[in-house]
Amino acid sequence: MHRDDAWDILVEHSREERTRKHGIAVEAVMRAYARQLHEDEEKWGIVGLLHDFDWEIHPTEDLHPQEGSKILAARDVPEDIRYAILCHAPFLGLEYRSQMDRAIFACDELSGFVTACALVKPDKSLSAVDPAGVRKKMKDKAFARAVNREDLVKGAKDLGVELDEHIRFVAEALKPVATQLGVNP
Repeated sequence: MHRDDAWDILVEHSREERTRKHGIAVEAVMRAYARQLHEDEEKWGIVGLLHDFDWEIHPTEDLHPQEGSKILAARDVPEDIRYAILCHAPFLGLEYRSQMDRAIFACDELSGFVTACALVKPDKSLSAVDPAGVRKKMKDKAFARAVNREDLVKGAKDLGVELDEHIRFVAEALKPVATQLGVNP
C-alpha cells in the first residue's frame, strides 16, 4: 500500500478538516518513530494516517475502529496495518504484536495533545512546547478534556520510553507538518 492510496481513503471517509489534520499529525510522528527504530516508515506512516479514517462514519466504541477495519480489508489493506489500527483503541483489549502496534497507541492521543498545547502558546509554536508544560496541561481536566491522561502515560510506558522523552519526540516530529496543523514549528 502507498501513502497516496491511504490519503484517498482518508479523504473519502473524512470530510472534517480536523480529522484529516489529526491523521497527518499521527502519520508524522509514526514516521519519525519508524526512522528511529529502523522500521518501515511508509507502513508506519500509513497506520498513523488511517487510524481514525472511519471516525466520522463510526463515532462510537462499538463501531470504531472495528467497522473501519472491515472497509480496509475490503480494499486489500495488509493485515498488519489493520491490526495496528485496531491497537490504537485500548478498549478492544488487543495484545501488541509489534512495535508498530505499541507506537500507534502511544502516538495517537499525544500528537493531538501536544498540538493543542502549541495552539495555546502566544506564538502557537511547537518549539515552545516542553514536557513540563505538557504535564501541567495534563493536570488541567478542562484542557483537551476528551484526552485520557492515563492513556498518555501508558502509551509511553508501553513503547518503552519515558513520558518526557516521548513528549519531546512528538513535538519535534510534528514540526515538519506544523503549518498543515495550524501551528508554527
